[in-house]
Amino acid sequence: MSLNRRQALLSGSALVGAGLIPSVGLAQAKAASLAFGPATPIYALGMIAEEKGFFKTENLDFKFVMGNAGTHGRQSLAAGQALFAHGDASHPLQLSTRGKKAKIIMASQVISSIANIVVRKDLFDAGINSIEKLGNYKRPDGSKPVIAATAIGSGTWMYGTYAMETAGFGDKINWVAGGGLKTMLPGLETKQFDAIIAVPSWVVEAEAKGFGKAVFNTSIPGTFEKAFGGTVPVLVIYTLEETIQNDKAMVQSFVNGMYQAMKWVKATPLDDVYALVAKKYFDGVDPVAVKAELGFDKATSVYDGRVDKAMWERGGKVWYRAGSDIPPTKFEDIVDMSFVDAAQAKFK
Repeated sequence: MSLNRRQALLSGSALVGAGLIPSVGLAQAKAASLAFGPATPIYALGMIAEEKGFFKTENLDFKFVMGNAGTHGRQSLAAGQALFAHGDASHPLQLSTRGKKAKIIMASQVISSIANIVVRKDLFDAGINSIEKLGNYKRPDGSKPVIAATAIGSGTWMYGTYAMETAGFGDKINWVAGGGLKTMLPGLETKQFDAIIAVPSWVVEAEAKGFGKAVFNTSIPGTFEKAFGGTVPVLVIYTLEETIQNDKAMVQSFVNGMYQAMKWVKATPLDDVYALVAKKYFDGVDPVAVKAELGFDKATSVYDGRVDKAMWERGGKVWYRAGSDIPPTKFEDIVDMSFVDAAQAKFK
């Protein structure tokens, strides 16, 4: 019977305690965990760091805490179930607003892959082939169109609502929580939802299976920048301030691992990136869909992990709106690039 790495570490610790093997190295490994949701390839950076051994090299005993929506990462961090979270930049803002001071320590995406809008294929074929036409659409009973984000308050909700509001349809949509892959696409197929806010793999799968069609696709160059004014910190890595205060070295080790993963992805052919993570994390998911998502960041991200003030101010247009309940926050109060600075200095 094979043991996974965590079981091996636990077994090794028992042998050390019994005096059967020396304790060199094992006692120094620190537990670290990363929370995110849903389990799609847009969050593959941590998986890549783990599979390439970058966390192990940094002496971290690592685990993932996965859920069905971006809010899962925020909730897991607040509950102490994870030390780090990967998700929309609005989440650390919401935590800080609610008394759990958080810091953004890295960015993984600066053009949103989670802002795509996919409408039901039957509606698209009937002429609902743009944001404007979707906003003006009425269901057979005269009610507003139903658009599903993964969760109300999630990153998909933030970017989806912003896209519709800036198009002039903020009050003409009925927003609902659609959950993850196993509920979002079936909800579109069964006409429970008129449209969904989708990650790239969902766009590919919906179109391939013939029950959805994108009317807003951020993989098309210039689409996101036109709607949002430029790049913004879309997906970020964040942690609580107390975690930084309690163990700054551990936080640096984590960022080192993630930054090395960024460098590896940037320099590696897409097929090799896919081969590293597909079987373990995305078994049963359409390879074309997974590659579309993995390839999105390779095509749009500079992969330096940085957030600057101009990006932050553009992001504020998305976060500080009615319904988000997020008050404006100073860049300096929530963004800490010191760990990325150190990682970049170490891994040139």
